[in-house]
Amino acid sequence: MVTVGTFDGVHRGHRAVLEEIRQRARATGRRAVLVTFHPHPLRIVRPGIAPPLLTTPVEKREILAESGLDWAIFLTFTPELSRLSPRAFVDQILVKELGVQELVIGYDHGFGKGRAGDADTLKALGRERGFAVDVVRPVPMASPGGEPTPISSTRIRRAVSEGRISDARDGLGRPYSIRGVVVRGDGRGKGLGFPTANLHLGFPEKLLPPAGIYAVRAALRDGMHPGALHLGPRPTFEGSPPSIELHLLDWEGDLYGREVRVDLVERLRGVEAFESPEALVRQMDEDVRQARRVLDS
Repeated sequence: MVTVGTFDGVHRGHRAVLEEIRQRARATGRRAVLVTFHPHPLRIVRPGIAPPLLTTPVEKREILAESGLDWAIFLTFTPELSRLSPRAFVDQILVKELGVQELVIGYDHGFGKGRAGDADTLKALGRERGFAVDVVRPVPMASPGGEPTPISSTRIRRAVSEGRISDARDGLGRPYSIRGVVVRGDGRGKGLGFPTANLHLGFPEKLLPPAGIYAVRAALRDGMHPGALHLGPRPTFEGSPPSIELHLLDWEGDLYGREVRVDLVERLRGVEAFESPEALVRQMDEDVRQARRVLDS
């Protein structure tokens, strides 16, 4: 029982496909197998328009580990792979390498050179090669206009890029998150009474939301902790580079060198320049109060 695709975000639409193959595999005694790609195919085919990623390879593996699949196969997407016709992809990858007997795909699946293949192509090839093909219906997602639209990685990227964190969460079925290693900063937050952990993401392809202050929850070894996150420039302090700084509420400890996952809950405001450090501290007090209200609701 096989499905194939990029699966960036592993969103609710993707998970409907994964649940379908998991259930069918259980009913037939077969293995549930996902074939996915890294890098994103557009990084190879048209790098100028390749989208930033909702999930890094590490994030995708962690999410898939909880999906109940038997196997998740990460294929390196190469120029050679991009040149395979739909028929050649089916013959070389699905039939020869995987011995597919039943294939489950999303409604908008495209594959092969130039994405020339679609669900109808797969059904025709399946009849020739002796495997069944089933198409999973779209899963709706809220949109700014109020009308539900099918969930897609593209729509979730747009929601994240526009700071619509709750819409992104609706599409993903979980909070949108970033993760990074805590590195030493300039210590300015501690001096202002708001100690922060400076995060280095280390994956430039990861999609970041707009600059601003966010109510967040951070995943540490001992569980989830409420916090506020600054993301972007620091205009109050001339010459300071942009940063990603996490302030944990009611928490003390040393996070240096540790990896932290930060779940975004709500964007509180944009980045502003303040006339003095004292004015910034007053605003930070208000940011923390707002973060508490959001996280306690």
